[in-house]
Parts: sequence; structure tokens; C-alpha cells
Amino acid sequence: MVSETSFSSYNRSPTPKFCNSFTTRIFSDVAGDVTIVVDGDSFLLHKFPLVSRSGKIRKMVADAKDSNISKLELLDLPGGPQTFELAMKFCYGMNFEITCANVARLRCAAEYLEMTENYREENLIERTEVYLNEIVVQSLEKSVEVLSTCEMLPPIAEEVGIPSRCVEAIAMNACKEQLVSGLSRLECDSESTELRSGCLEWWVEDLSVLRIDFYQSVICAMGRMGVRPDSIVGSLVHYAQASLKGIGKCQIWNPARTRPTSGLVENDQKAIVETLVSLMPTEKSSSIPMNFLFGMLRMAIMVDATIACKLELERRIALRLEVVLLDDLLIPSVQTGDSLFDVDTVHRILVNFLQRIEEEENEDYGYESECLGSPSHGSMLKVGQLIDAYLAEIAPDPYLSLQKFIAMIEILPDYARVIDDGLYRAIDIYLKAHSMLTDNECKKLCKFIDCQKLSQEACNHAAQNDRLPVQMAVRVLYFEQLRLKDALSGSSGDGFLSQRISSGVPSAAMSPRDNYASLRRENRELKLEVSRMRVRLSELEKEQTFMKQGMIDKAGNGKTFLTSLSKGIGRIGIFSGPAGGKRHKNGRKSRGADGKTGRSRRHSVS
Repeated sequence: MVSETSFSSYNRSPTPKFCNSFTTRIFSDVAGDVTIVVDGDSFLLHKFPLVSRSGKIRKMVADAKDSNISKLELLDLPGGPQTFELAMKFCYGMNFEITCANVARLRCAAEYLEMTENYREENLIERTEVYLNEIVVQSLEKSVEVLSTCEMLPPIAEEVGIPSRCVEAIAMNACKEQLVSGLSRLECDSESTELRSGCLEWWVEDLSVLRIDFYQSVICAMGRMGVRPDSIVGSLVHYAQASLKGIGKCQIWNPARTRPTSGLVENDQKAIVETLVSLMPTEKSSSIPMNFLFGMLRMAIMVDATIACKLELERRIALRLEVVLLDDLLIPSVQTGDSLFDVDTVHRILVNFLQRIEEEENEDYGYESECLGSPSHGSMLKVGQLIDAYLAEIAPDPYLSLQKFIAMIEILPDYARVIDDGLYRAIDIYLKAHSMLTDNECKKLCKFIDCQKLSQEACNHAAQNDRLPVQMAVRVLYFEQLRLKDALSGSSGDGFLSQRISSGVPSAAMSPRDNYASLRRENRELKLEVSRMRVRLSELEKEQTFMKQGMIDKAGNGKTFLTSLSKGIGRIGIFSGPAGGKRHKNGRKSRGADGKTGRSRRHSVS
């Protein structure tokens, strides 16, 4: 065995101190007979110890026409003058230490100088190989350290197989660590989340020092050898945070709206982003943090990564869009003259999400997937609420075109919204921020609001909203009359249900697939109506409470029943305008007074 602190050759004489003078003498008291020049540095040496160890120098001396040659030049020697100095110490039998920092350079220099066993036993190639095999590849940390030193070495390092051996050693040691830590991971799984987070592999941080091409080779080798996907994801996250500027920060707003870097640094970051995305595990069991995916997507947009890279990130986000937070979707736009937010990217994510929902529904050729509690229906409702909140956030943007705003509204199907309060609020904010819209444009925008799906509070607000077209105000008042009539007569709202759902039976002339599609549409409508009836039932219960209170007040002060009812309904006014009660409090302060930032958040602009 060779210890880590072993050296190549033994000599009891002290090691002389070398300087960077024009000519460096190995032995100052003995005149040298040959000068070797390496990258401009000259070494005054002796032929005999060199030709006895180095085949290259022996051939150069033998091939010289002048037998008394006194000067040789070595071109492109791996490691440069510093490594050549260590190799010459080895030839002279001087004491020096082989370490992880110099073993790769020494191995390449030994190959270049042809210091093989043909010229002397235990020559420099053999000594460096022993150190690599018995010290380096047995340790993950040392393999990473040696691999990182190969970044500055010429292709000869690949020829002697140092990087490939280090890569395989890192992956193999990671697998061993995974097996050894299995018991501790099981113990962590039974403990708190904080303890589980401390069970991530310790080597994750070590890999962040590698160049991206070496890191890619290591991760691919780990995947082949069976390293857990969650460990690979943890390594990808840590590498991105260490290598990409700002990836660890949740940067929602970039007033400059320019790319953070340029030139070589931006190209390096572009290569890192594209490589990390290609290394993400494909297993469904691996859960990549959503904030990491959105951080990578923002970086991919800023460094102008390939379309395939950005589409892959959007696809992965769409797979779990129902758990996305609103702030994640607020991606700044880097296009000059465009809207403040990257609406096109969010639109593509929505398209991917809807395709996923359709595929999930088609996989089950029955009705189980269409029930109220089905995962696809629950995901659609959550995404509907998320997009309504997103529309309210981007609505104050003065640069947001009507076409993009409408495209974001109409992409979701009708059954994605049980009530249209969130949509009405977003449209109201847009109308106030874009007061220059024509009447036709206002009508085109407001036609997406279903007045039957507005709550009592929203209807009260809409009836007094002078920004809405007259036709919509009339529709709101009409449906409010029907609601009031149903409330007074004790109807459960079956009139709405009968108006909206056809009762036909699928035709026998239709194909089985068409029959199924028709039944599925009717099933969705039924689900939507049942959900809406639940909301109406809750409202009726509130109204009943107010009516009872009105009856009590009537006996006490002589007020009529309808007056009490009207007062009770008017008390709930989160959308109320100046004439309809108190204004709803702002959820957050506006980002700026000039309104150009578009950050008036989570409150009605009425």
C-alpha cells in the first residue's frame, strides 16, 4: 500500500529552494551539462539522471547531430515548468510529495516524458498510477479533487484515462454511500422534516466545484449505477445555486429588464442551464422543487437558452401546475417594448397543463375520472383560481395588450371556474387600467363573464360599476331579479339547472367515441351545476339568516320584510363601490405610484 503522503524517490539530502531565474540549477555545486527550456523557463541539469528515466529526453539526446548538445527545448509539456521541476526531482531521487493536487499533472508529464518501466523500475508512471489506484479512486472527495485539476490539462489526460477513472470512482463511491446511509435515511423518514433535510448526501456540495462537462459525466454515471433520483435532484439544485448568478434568489421583478450578463459569462451560464435541464431525472417518482424549475426557467429566458430547453422546463412545470404559487408565475419579460410580464410563457404552460388533463381523462374510458372528487377535476379548479389571481396581477400592466389578456381568459374551459368572481375582478382591474378601450373592446372582454356564476357581492358591485357595458349591467340585474324571486319563493334554483343542461340521450347513430365525448360534456356540466348549487345553497343560508333577523326587527320597529332583506343582502359587499358600502381593503400595497410597474396587487381597483 502507498500512503497519501508517500513520495516518489528517497534521498536524505534537503530539498533545495528553486527560484524563477533564467537558469535553475538542481545542484549549485556541480556544473550541469544540459539546459532544458520549458515554456521559457530554463533548467541547468545533467544528462545521465535524465536519460536513465526519461525515454523522450534519451531519444532527443541520441538524435542530436552534435554529441555535445547542451540545450534542449520541450514544447507543450503538461503542467508547465512547475510539473517539470517535480519530474526532475524524481529523476534525481529527491524527496517530494505526490498529492491529489499534482498527481494528474505528474501522470501526464510522465507520459509525455516517456518515464516507463522500460527505462527504470518504479518509474514515475508507475508511482503515479499506484497513487491513483490505491489512494484516489478509493475516495469520493479525492476523486473529485483530482478530476477538477484535469480541467487545465491537455487531451493527454483523456488518453491516459484519468478523468474517466475519476468519474467512475465518484459514481461508485456515491452508490456505496447510498447503501451505507440507507439505515440512517430510514431513521430520518420517521422523524421531522428538518431532520430529513439533513440526510442529504454530503457529496452534493463537493460536486459543485467541477466544470459543467465533467459534472455532466459524473451525473450520467450516477444515473447508470442507480443513484437515487432525489439525490441527483439535490445535486442539480446545489450546482445551479453555486454556478448561476442569482438562481438562489426568487427574483420576481427586474426593473432594468435586461439580461444580467453578457459575452463569455453569459455563454457559460447558457451551457450550464441547458446541461442541467438535460440531466433532470425522468422518473415520475422524482420530485423537482417548483421554485427550482421556475428559477431555471427565468435563467433560461434571460440567457436565451434553446427552445427545447425552455419547452422542457415549461412541460415539467405543467405537470404540477396545481401546486404552483402565484409569485412563481410572475416571470419578468426581457423583451423591450413588450408587457412587463412574460405572458406568452405562462400561456404555453397552461396549454401543456390542459393537454395533460385531456390525456389523463382519455386514459380512463369511463366515468370514474369525471366524478366531483377526481384528481383531474380538482386540479382544474385549483388552476382556475390560480389563473384568475394571475390575471388580476397582470391586469394593471399598461403594456399588456387586450389580445394577450383575452387569450389567457379563454384558454381555460368553462368548468374550470365554479364562480366567476375572480375573473370579474381581473377584468374590472384591466378596464380601469386601460381606460382608452373602445365600447366594442369592452363588450368583447366582458362577454367572458357568466352573470349566473357571480356571487351576490360581485353582482352588487357590477350593478353599480360604470366601467362595464350597459348590456352587462342589464344582464346582471336580470339574473339578480331571478335570484331574488327564487329566494322569496323558496326555490332551490332548479330553473337555472333546467336552462343550462339538455336532457337528451346519446343517439344510437353516433359512434361510441362520440357518445362518450357527449356524455362527458354533459357530465362536466352536471358537475359544474352541482358545485354552483352548493355555492348558491351557502348564499341562501346566509340570506335566510338575514330574513329571520328582518322578521325580528319588523316586530320591533315596524320595518317591512323586503326592507330588512335588502339591508341584509347589502351588508356583504367586498366588491361594493362608493354607493354600495365599504371598499374592500387592499391585500398588499401598490408597488409604485406611477402605475408603470403594474404591481397593484390583490385588490379591486374600484
